[in-house]
Amino acid sequence: MSAKELSDLVTKEELLEKDRKYVWHHMSPHNENPMIIASGEGSWVKDVEGNRYLDGMSGLWCVNVGHGRKEIADAAAEQMMKIAYSTLVQSHIPAIQLAAKLNEWLEGEYRIFYSNSGSDANEVAFKIARQYHHQNGKPSKHKFISRHRAYHGNSMGALGATGQAQRKLKYEPLGVGFQHVPPPYCYRCPFGQTKGACEFQCAKAIEDAIVWEGADSVAGVIMEPVITGGGVIVPPDEYMPMVRRICDTYNVLLIVDEVICGFGRSGEKFGHMNYGVKPDIVTMAKGLTSAYSPLSVTAVSAELYESFKENEATSHFRHVNTFGGNPVSCVVALTNLEILEKENLVARSASIGNMLRTGLEELLEHPHVGDLRQFGSAIGIELVEDQKSKTPATAERVMRIIAGCKQKGLLIGKNGDTVPGFANILTLSPPLSSTDEDVTFILETLKAVFNANQ
Repeated sequence: MSAKELSDLVTKEELLEKDRKYVWHHMSPHNENPMIIASGEGSWVKDVEGNRYLDGMSGLWCVNVGHGRKEIADAAAEQMMKIAYSTLVQSHIPAIQLAAKLNEWLEGEYRIFYSNSGSDANEVAFKIARQYHHQNGKPSKHKFISRHRAYHGNSMGALGATGQAQRKLKYEPLGVGFQHVPPPYCYRCPFGQTKGACEFQCAKAIEDAIVWEGADSVAGVIMEPVITGGGVIVPPDEYMPMVRRICDTYNVLLIVDEVICGFGRSGEKFGHMNYGVKPDIVTMAKGLTSAYSPLSVTAVSAELYESFKENEATSHFRHVNTFGGNPVSCVVALTNLEILEKENLVARSASIGNMLRTGLEELLEHPHVGDLRQFGSAIGIELVEDQKSKTPATAERVMRIIAGCKQKGLLIGKNGDTVPGFANILTLSPPLSSTDEDVTFILETLKAVFNANQ
């Protein structure tokens, strides 16, 4: 009997029994009855009982080209038969081809360092930034400025950069040298200002932090173009260019975390392109392969890279990653980028986002919707107890919406385990390949669930 035939005989309860006994779930308090996904096609997934759901979060903000892409599976299988592994202490053809393609997408000249995950990519960025300054006569520049509400990874340094208190509980102390400033959160402005009538104190706070810490101690500023997992917090258009100018003034590197915003999610190739800035370092993962294989990248400007060519014994970047940039993942990424280009999915992302924004506009009349935010095809719906006080919605209210959507066949997310008392933002991030019918289903389902929860 084949493995498939054996698996077909396993019941859901048998699977759950083994799951409860052996599997430790991510971000879950002992989930006794998890959904068990068995297959996927396009924007839809099926569980082991055959129930069909629209994947409104692209997995975890990552399956940009949709599920079940045979061309990606075929390319991976073909590469496995050629060579499945080769260390990047040397090189291999897919790594070279992908590095060249990424430079096309970045519209600049960058050196590409491969890792496995977004956390890895950011850890690499921190090490590169510190070593760069050290080798340019500024060894004291070691600190990084990040924002509250931001997420940059789970490892000790990346979690240190993260500005989400609940993620850090019971794990501190973390990596040292990370300072946090208020986010550009116009709906709940930390400075008591009104959008369109402020002096961008949120950007000025970054300059203040650099000055107060001492510019000679600050190596970099790290930010997502839009804070995604922390609540889809979209800054004013002027914000990111102001931050770029501040970094230039104080010889501070701008590290842009494109792990979620990149590869079309923003409606541009990368989120920083929405704001017309050029980062010194770009980190990326997720949509790079549409999660068909683990891979991440730290892209470093050619100018920064030059300082690592010095003749000192310790001038080279002394970092290695066993699986980072393996040939199979690089081929998967190349095929994924071909799909994004061939099917014009970057522009499609912008179109999906506009359809969702327009279709959901009426939710702003709902008594428990405080704000509706969009960045490309990423959507954040901030729930409140009442619109006047802006009191964040209770966990029960948030979960009723999520459960109602799931019951009707739509999977959505929320900003869980971020800031105590503020896990009140529903998130949407459907595959960029979603059809008009898929988007209509999302809209109709969400509106029906909200109407049933006045």
